[in-house]
Amino acid sequence: MYQNLKVAVVVPAYNEEKLIARTINTTPDFVDHIVVIDDASSDATAAEAIGTGDPRLVLVRHESNTGVGGAVCDGHKEALRLGCDVSVVMAGDGQMDPAYLPVLLDPICDGTALFTKANRFYSRDSYRGMPRYRILGNVILSFMTKLASGYWHLFDPQNGYTAIHRTALRRLNLDRVAKDYSFENDLLINLNILRIPACDVPVPAVYGNEVSTMRMHKVIPALIAQLARGTCRRIVLKYVVFSFSPIALLLLAGLFLLLFGSAASTWVLIHTLGPSSASAGSVLLASLPILTGIHFLIGALMLDIQESPDRLAATAGGMDWRNRSSARGSNPATPVSSGSTSASRIPPSRR
Repeated sequence: MYQNLKVAVVVPAYNEEKLIARTINTTPDFVDHIVVIDDASSDATAAEAIGTGDPRLVLVRHESNTGVGGAVCDGHKEALRLGCDVSVVMAGDGQMDPAYLPVLLDPICDGTALFTKANRFYSRDSYRGMPRYRILGNVILSFMTKLASGYWHLFDPQNGYTAIHRTALRRLNLDRVAKDYSFENDLLINLNILRIPACDVPVPAVYGNEVSTMRMHKVIPALIAQLARGTCRRIVLKYVVFSFSPIALLLLAGLFLLLFGSAASTWVLIHTLGPSSASAGSVLLASLPILTGIHFLIGALMLDIQESPDRLAATAGGMDWRNRSSARGSNPATPVSSGSTSASRIPPSRR
């Protein structure tokens, strides 16, 4: 346990026979359970995990590959079933330094946040040795994820080194979170809809002999499409369905005025081609809605930034949620479900 909280480390693993044992062996002693999700690996990942002999190991084996998101979601469900208070995700390729696990857990333990994630880009030195195109790509992707998720104070959205309290996990519908490489981004969107307080923690990345199976030409277009859908879903659910917020009024009015002004501008432009000239009223009719619409959209954006559930907003609510959860006691076990994919669980007693 860590500060009276039962901790599970979820390790999604696909063909990680070379690194999975090191990941398990370097997991701190205060971790209660190490949940390894063998996502239908074709190598000896499962055998290497069992070979460590760690009594904390709980191995879940998928018969077909579900993607990194599917593996993580099943790991979180298993952590809930085991009665853990906090579920931490550490990749099976050894990129996430376990020495920083306490730093990731502290904001949850003191009630500051219910979700924490690592941030590799916390100083100027963090970019040292990284190609410029990757720096630009990370900045653009981070801004797009800020816009889509509403967590304007978070950076490095693709970093999967995260920790989440069981209170947030129980409120989250894991079956509706994306299962592919956009998992981290979609998870942030779903957490923001539920107004889960979150914060970044500076943690350097560890790069070694891992081999990425990501195909960027396929991942990037799918990720952009996922962020676009997520933005619309978050705005509709958070600001319209769950509470009709002034943000929704400003956003809808701004979009309407912007479209109306664009249509009026096009009409004026077409009818003034040649010797004709537009009257002052026509110009005002075309420009005023556009300027007002832009003003409304900026106002909606500023209010959305203020709505970002950061650690300051979490101080009052985060600890209260934890106390109510603890007072109710442990909930019945939550079974592991992997959709159409069957999974087999190997508990410590049968390894």
